[in-house]
Amino acid sequence: MTNQTPEFFSLRPDLEKAYGYTHAVKIGNSIKVSGAVSMDEEGNPTAIGDFLQQMKNCYADLEKVLAHYGCSFDEVIVENVFTTAMPAFLEHAAFRNSIYQKQFPTGSWIEVKGLVMPEFLIEIELEAHKV
Repeated sequence: MTNQTPEFFSLRPDLEKAYGYTHAVKIGNSIKVSGAVSMDEEGNPTAIGDFLQQMKNCYADLEKVLAHYGCSFDEVIVENVFTTAMPAFLEHAAFRNSIYQKQFPTGSWIEVKGLVMPEFLIEIELEAHKV
């Protein structure tokens, strides 16, 4: 029987408290990860105007969250991408081949009018299933 008590994880506790969210929660074998954006430890946007680097920064943060739970991108079952620049995402989507080496998760690619700060071009959220 798996533990059904929620296990919360904050990547940037002070920032998450200020915005009112937790970066991830694990219940049983399911892990839900809030959207990651390209930011520094104080919440300032990074790689402004550089779509590919913002994408890489998102995956770097997501990898830290997954590692906290003893997981990797191999356990990701859902990936939702939100972007204000779909053509740029499509141009760099092949980068995901270096992230998902076993198989791709399900998910959606959604173009949005804006993200929490106008400098953010991409936000990626995940769900994982720990085996």
